Amino acid sequence: MKVVVLCSGGMDSVTALHWAHREHQLVAAVSFHYGAKHNPRELPFAAEQAAQLGVRHEVITLDFVNRLFSSHLLQGGGAIPDGHYEAANMKQTVVPFRNAIMLSIAAGWAESVGADGLVIAAHGGDHAIYPDCREDFMVAIGEAMRLGTYAQVKLLRPFIALSKAGIAREGARLGVDYARTWSCYKGGARHCGKCGTCVERREAFMLAGLKDPTDYESTEPLPPKPGPR
Repeated sequence: MKVVVLCSGGMDSVTALHWAHREHQLVAAVSFHYGAKHNPRELPFAAEQAAQLGVRHEVITLDFVNRLFSSHLLQGGGAIPDGHYEAANMKQTVVPFRNAIMLSIAAGWAESVGADGLVIAAHGGDHAIYPDCREDFMVAIGEAMRLGTYAQVKLLRPFIALSKAGIAREGARLGVDYARTWSCYKGGARHCGKCGTCVERREAFMLAGLKDPTDYESTEPLPPKPGPR
């Protein structure tokens, strides 16, 4: 299958990029600059990883998101909270309907460049916070993509049954250099080690039994995972 991969430059999407290169005919990687605080830090890694595999990398700018949407993740929003990725306060980092917007654009572009598959690195732990990562949404948007394109573009979610630790193990198998990826939502010079995405990243390597190559400002003990809400 000819596929396009949504690649932000984070560990999940970079792993998906390498998986697609191994399992399919990789046509291109697509990233979105939508005004997130960490976009300037993560997008260069997406470009680097695509270049490493010798495939086209396209960055699509969605400047209206930062201007019109409300989220602490965006440059115009409040401070990024610290804590566990699944904590209630992490909902402040949700960008409303982000995946739906990106998948819609990427599906149209995928068809335009001759691809019939679109890969997203959604995984088993995403749904806790993000409504547009949950199974019922992904099934619905996948069906809309198929019905709405002549190519019947298929949404591929190779990691949907995996945890973040499972993705780390898969990346290790594929030879992914995780030092050349970015997760921290704060977008500073170094990973902060304390925000939800840094905590999730640190926890993933620990649970996978892999050495974490990331340079963190803080390696204080990880916060406990919150109980059922």
